[in-house]
Amino acid sequence: MVFASDSPFGGRFEQTIDSAVVYGNAEMESVLHEGPVRVLVNGWVEVPGGRYLSPHAVHHIDTRVSE
Repeated sequence: MVFASDSPFGGRFEQTIDSAVVYGNAEMESVLHEGPVRVLVNGWVEVPGGRYLSPHAVHHIDTRVSE
């Protein structure tokens, strides 16, 4: 299900992570992105610069804890 950007549901299902590592495989060998991301309601992951990672390409996302 996809919600329009002006939908009242947009902010409820999207998640912004300030410091994350996006992996393309379970072994954590394939790093697709490091840094801030926004996970959209439809599963796509937005990275800085207006680029998007497909839900099929992303295996999992780890958040980094600031030290």
